[in-house]
Amino acid sequence: MNKSTSSNQLNPYAIQLCTLGRWISAKQWTPAGSGNFSIRSGEHSALFTPQHKDKGELSPQDLTPLSWQSGEASLSAQLASGSLLHVALYQQFSSAKVVLQTQSLAATVFSRLVKADQHLFCGYDLQQTIEPQQNSNSGLSLAILDANNPWPLLAAEIGRRQHELTSGLLLRGQGLYVWADSLEQAKRQLEAWEFLLSCELERLKVSGLW
Repeated sequence: MNKSTSSNQLNPYAIQLCTLGRWISAKQWTPAGSGNFSIRSGEHSALFTPQHKDKGELSPQDLTPLSWQSGEASLSAQLASGSLLHVALYQQFSSAKVVLQTQSLAATVFSRLVKADQHLFCGYDLQQTIEPQQNSNSGLSLAILDANNPWPLLAAEIGRRQHELTSGLLLRGQGLYVWADSLEQAKRQLEAWEFLLSCELERLKVSGLW
């Protein structure tokens, strides 16, 4: 057992991230080992879940450290390229402590059906969970990015569209990303966004718009 593996086993944040991963897996939001979660371990570093690992079977020793400086990050062979999007979010939002990426049915289908680069949610009470200062009649925007763009372009787009990004974004065909300043808040934001996506997908289907 190497030093980093041993320290992960004792790291309460690593333990809590794995517990959250099992909860997310039980919701069927990470099918076939998809999805990717990370938690900050320093100003320029984070622990990441491995690619294709069943998120219902995570343990702290599965987490891999990644460090970055001045916009650069070196990928381990165990890490998906999507991990770099986590890095871009950590760099853009200094208060972010956790990033969660899921590939639920609702988020994935919704991201492919909506052709615009954002979608406005209106009239849902749960919007206030994401933006407490809003009321349900205000519009809540969710940015949608094109997954075909290489990582540097995606990182630049996140920077350009920072004002549109509240706590989540959709990567077309690759699901939902959320970030927050704590694990508890990240869980709440993820559940709220997933619920809103499911509601909006159903509303558009029932209304015959799709």
